[in-house]
Amino acid sequence: MIYDLIVIGGGAAGFFAAIACAEARPASRILILEKNPAPLAKVRISGGGRCNLTHACYDPAILIQSYPRGSRELLGAFRRFQPRDTVNWFEARRVPTRVDAEGCIFPASDDSRTIINCLLDEAARLGVEVKTEAGVSSLRKGEHVSFEIETGNGDRYLARNVLVATGGGRTLSASPYGWAEALGHTIVPPVPSLFTFNIADPRLEGLAGVVVEDAIAQLPDFGLEQRGPLLVTHWGVSGPAVLKLSAWGARFLHDAHYDAVLRVNWLPAFHTDSLYHALLSIKENLPKQKAAAQDPNRKIPQRLWARLALAAGIAENQAWGDVSKHAINRLAGELTRGEFRIQGKGVFKDEFVTCGGINLKEVNFKTMESRRCPGLYFAGEILDIDGLTGGYNFQAAWTTGWLAGQAVAGADVV
Repeated sequence: MIYDLIVIGGGAAGFFAAIACAEARPASRILILEKNPAPLAKVRISGGGRCNLTHACYDPAILIQSYPRGSRELLGAFRRFQPRDTVNWFEARRVPTRVDAEGCIFPASDDSRTIINCLLDEAARLGVEVKTEAGVSSLRKGEHVSFEIETGNGDRYLARNVLVATGGGRTLSASPYGWAEALGHTIVPPVPSLFTFNIADPRLEGLAGVVVEDAIAQLPDFGLEQRGPLLVTHWGVSGPAVLKLSAWGARFLHDAHYDAVLRVNWLPAFHTDSLYHALLSIKENLPKQKAAAQDPNRKIPQRLWARLALAAGIAENQAWGDVSKHAINRLAGELTRGEFRIQGKGVFKDEFVTCGGINLKEVNFKTMESRRCPGLYFAGEILDIDGLTGGYNFQAAWTTGWLAGQAVAGADVV
């Protein structure tokens, strides 16, 4: 049998592409090859098992601002299939959704199995074949049809079109990158994105679980800054501000071997000078109050405030009236320009996200077809595209998968 489309990788992008192709051209013969015992593994674990399937941002020009890599290429793609289309697609298949306070969109069931079952049911209804435990060992151009594919168990398949949707490889040695290179593509070296920072610092020791709801985190060596909640962990810091900073700084931090300075403003309403004068006013107006007892503005948790006050040289029981102006200046600095040494990274749960992959200049983003090898398509994280946390990476998968499926079917997606 010669397949019209073989999809390598049974994840979000792969399934969405196969379904889009089968819907647009029902007579298509389509096969998904998945190396794992079960498909859609990343969908299953996404959002803590709830599946954050996209984000409630419906203006493509704003949406692309959440993609450190691939924003320019995704602008036109999102104009053809964006988060509103994703929501409509699932809701048309009896999967209602909900939006949380941060704009993340989940199935109303709060269960990723709802999304998995929807995709599996649609694929089955449309006659898409799915083979699991079928890891591809080789992909090459054939002489009489477009492509020849072999799996690790010795099976051989022929296809007119192939979509590589294997997700991001952790190293350049990952097989999909090798296939792509052999077919004329260049690979942007993959490095981690979306991770926490390892920091060993007495100012944070023993404060795991402390959250500052509004902080500014900076990587001054690279000119990067993000604002949002910041969480102290057992190993350093995490939270939205850190995860966003890690995404934008992914390549810089990799090249620096994850050894860099993190600067934190725990009170973004102030800069060092304005906070110094505000603290002097407190010294004058509340001279008997203990300086390390609590943040007068009640923005910083007491344990962290006390630790930063101690770092500035203020004793636990010292009253504001007894604190020197020099110590107050040091405290203002700790609170608005505190510097911590990053000494390594953590992984963002089990949802490994990579920066790097197929060079985007070598892909037609109207169709997701290779500019180097006709009949070869790419979708999802195999591309040098990555988004922030909050459903953005899944949206890139849905969009690129849908475009590829439509293109293989010969549908008009311009």
